Amino acid sequence: MRRQHGGERWPASGRGRLRVLVGGMAAVLCAAVGLPGQTFAAAAPVPYVFAEGAERVRATSSTADAPPLVAGHTYRDSIGPDEKRYYRLDLDARTNAHVSAVGVPKPGADVHYADGLKVSVLDASSHPCDQGQTRNFGSATYPRPLSATAARLIEPDARRCGTAGVYYVLVQRTTRASSSREAWELEIRHQAEPGLKKAGPTEAPRSWPSASPGPPTGGARKRHGGTGFNDASTLAGGEWRDEITPGQTLFYRVPVDWGQQIHADVGLHNAEGGRKGIVGGALAFSLHNPARTFVAGHHSMLYDGELKTVSLDPLPPVAYENRFDSSDRVGGMRLAGWYYLRVTLSPEVGTVFGDGAYGVTLRVAVQGSRKAGPAYAAASREFGLPGKGPQAVDKARPGGQDGRSGVMRVVAAVGIGTGSVLVLGLGVWTLLARRRAGAGAAGPGSMGSGYGAPPGR
Repeated sequence: MRRQHGGERWPASGRGRLRVLVGGMAAVLCAAVGLPGQTFAAAAPVPYVFAEGAERVRATSSTADAPPLVAGHTYRDSIGPDEKRYYRLDLDARTNAHVSAVGVPKPGADVHYADGLKVSVLDASSHPCDQGQTRNFGSATYPRPLSATAARLIEPDARRCGTAGVYYVLVQRTTRASSSREAWELEIRHQAEPGLKKAGPTEAPRSWPSASPGPPTGGARKRHGGTGFNDASTLAGGEWRDEITPGQTLFYRVPVDWGQQIHADVGLHNAEGGRKGIVGGALAFSLHNPARTFVAGHHSMLYDGELKTVSLDPLPPVAYENRFDSSDRVGGMRLAGWYYLRVTLSPEVGTVFGDGAYGVTLRVAVQGSRKAGPAYAAASREFGLPGKGPQAVDKARPGGQDGRSGVMRVVAAVGIGTGSVLVLGLGVWTLLARRRAGAGAAGPGSMGSGYGAPPGR
């Protein structure tokens, strides 16, 4: 039997099959991205959201065929246990090069405290251009994104690494025999910083204001953290409330300009249910600079189910000359721009005190007047904040929290397999839309068009 619908003959059985197919697509989509659904639970926390549009590359174990990294671009790769991966940089004699690598273990992977990631920038004779940075899990031995960086900095009277030519980035993964052997996903980013018009101070400060800021006023505001550097949620000074589940990592970013200091602490609230126990390394809290370099952090919180708080030690104001100090906490405060706060809750907290969301409170203060930056020889596209303040940067930032809705960020993280399902579902939607368009105005019971991005955080 055929029924007349909007002037077009459409088999009832065909419409029924399409309804079933569309319903199935919606159910799969809800299950994949954790949307509310009638029969599907929320998906597990996404371990890390990679940069939208990041180019896939395959590094080599030799410098001979190392793929080039272009400044301002982000790349994706992977690295196996104890592997060495090489990339190529073509640098001039005027520009500083900052390279970061974010290694992302799979959720539930077994890791050792010494497992980690190291990044180096090497000259044509394999001499390192700086100390590079090694990051490992330390006392917080559970899988989470690790970020390590290295740089080629133009320094006065430098004996090497100051000339134009070919340089190499070496990314190394260290893995103990008892650890999981799966490959880690990698996100590689090359950022360029202009050189100076003329040489400035070359000695880092030895002292700076260390007084803690007063308590924030105005009450706590809610803000949910992102799942990576690319979708980190913006925080201004004040008190912020969020929730985190065991095994989850949340990212936030704070605008800090030249001459300003950042202070931050995080409190993990009490567990509900009255369970007893103790978890060592319950929460990992760290600060990273605009080049994603680790600056400071805490990884050894001892949690007994009651409120615990950890704070960053006093850090120097952001200054160009900080780069001439070899310590993380001074040398890392060398760039103006977005500073990142990262919080990870140990999976063991869920085992001891129960799964579910735990309350966290972040208190952030940025003190000091903004000062004029260094006399760069050219405009800096990667670092710094515009004269109109952080809001202008936030709106213009591609792929940031204002660039994609929360749903689409999760969809992007689900992967190629689910992507194929989504393509099929979109194809069915397109077919239905064409049928409706051919039939004229939508009839009773048709799907409306009022679908928009969820409200911003």
